Amino acid sequence: MSTSGLPAACACAAVWRAPSSLWSPAMSSSLPAARAIDFLCEHTSSKSRVMALLAHDNGPSSLNAVLTCKDPDHAFEAVGLLRRVLARRDVTAVDDELKALTAEMPDAPAGSLRQAVLQAASGTWPTQPGTLFVVPDPDPSEDETASDVPSGPVEHPRLKDLPGKVVRIAHLYEFHVTDEDALLLAAVDRGWEPLPASELGDDDPRDLIGAVMTLTEDPDVAGTQTLEEQSSAELLSVEDGDELADWSAAPIVTRFTHGWRLRSRRTRPAAEDQTPNFAALFTTRHCPCMGEDEDCEDCVWQLTPRTADLLHTALVVLADQAYDDAQHLGDQFLADADSSTWGVFDRMPPLTWTADHRWRRRMARAFDDLAADLAKGNWPNPTCTAEEMALHLAIEDAPTYLEDRPAEDNHNALPEHEDDYGWDSCSDLMFQDHDVLMLFHSKFTGIEDPDHPANQFLGVGDLREAAWFDSFDNRGIRDPRRGFRR
Repeated sequence: MSTSGLPAACACAAVWRAPSSLWSPAMSSSLPAARAIDFLCEHTSSKSRVMALLAHDNGPSSLNAVLTCKDPDHAFEAVGLLRRVLARRDVTAVDDELKALTAEMPDAPAGSLRQAVLQAASGTWPTQPGTLFVVPDPDPSEDETASDVPSGPVEHPRLKDLPGKVVRIAHLYEFHVTDEDALLLAAVDRGWEPLPASELGDDDPRDLIGAVMTLTEDPDVAGTQTLEEQSSAELLSVEDGDELADWSAAPIVTRFTHGWRLRSRRTRPAAEDQTPNFAALFTTRHCPCMGEDEDCEDCVWQLTPRTADLLHTALVVLADQAYDDAQHLGDQFLADADSSTWGVFDRMPPLTWTADHRWRRRMARAFDDLAADLAKGNWPNPTCTAEEMALHLAIEDAPTYLEDRPAEDNHNALPEHEDDYGWDSCSDLMFQDHDVLMLFHSKFTGIEDPDHPANQFLGVGDLREAAWFDSFDNRGIRDPRRGFRR
């Protein structure tokens, strides 16, 4: 049996049911309706089941059966459909897909799926007797130390119970231990005691982890070199589905800066000898003034072989990352996804974070289309908003591919020119405008809509997510039959 979409430890806890002898009608009558937070598949050799993962205000999460069918593909498609309804809270968005899927299913599971879609859109899920068992608080009279405990409620509040703002801060530290003895001595001076040897593994027999954790509040942790120190902060909001850590049904996930150096090494094309011959594609000439005469009319910036090579590398890598993102995320909203799966799409304006799988694949193709321009010896020519965004990201990433290249690298064999790596010139000359960058700024909220007054005043045009692939009137149109590389 396999369960998709849920960590193994969580699955074990979620599927537990209280013995029927512990349940009574009085208990179930006090249970509020649960909230569906995800849908999962469970497959065996003879059948497949779809289950709802439910969150309860007064206890642990639970799993509730939605439907059973024999075709695993039907179960898988049903989960995807239910997740989209849950995210959008809109049944109409999946009408056609629901009709097509239920037409292929037997009547019983088809009826169950239709009912589940309505429940997912409502935001609540009816609970059944035995769904949840809440362990009662112990009788204070049975606790010998009860007299020492202050009277009054001590229950940890939920986010919705707090009248003020809640700020969550997460810290990321990386310490290189350079002197173990100095580290341990400093921690002992702070009152630290290492774990017993029986609780320590072979990888950390001296409990260096505990020593470092004891000293992390110090400006300088003795015996270590600080390699990384980052913080991430956010305001929690009930409307956005946030919850306090002690009550959170899902793991707390925080986004820190990407490891660009490692990513560039991992994803740079291995067979660089197969890249286009940019020396032949982008021939350059040197002005006699060598760029020293500011009034020289012959000095025009040129896209050089070295600049084209790095731009092409950045576009190919971004395309691969975008295809990977699309595969991992499917139709899932980016804000709901595990940040470890993000490669490209979290770097785009937030209004695109609700895009579906097809939109993300088309965005991946936009990187490929610009790379193809360069491979043909042409400047990258954005023909739509998506390609403008792709080129902005490529210009941002391209300089990172110049770092740590070996001396015998093919890039270093390309002819040098005074215009090499002119990234500011790329930004100035390869775009009609930079309107798409306004989508990153909160002060321009709503400007993507052509009916917005600021949009009309500035003549921005339609920057809504659905219009990103509409061709500009004054640029060429890509071949609609070109397909996808992956």
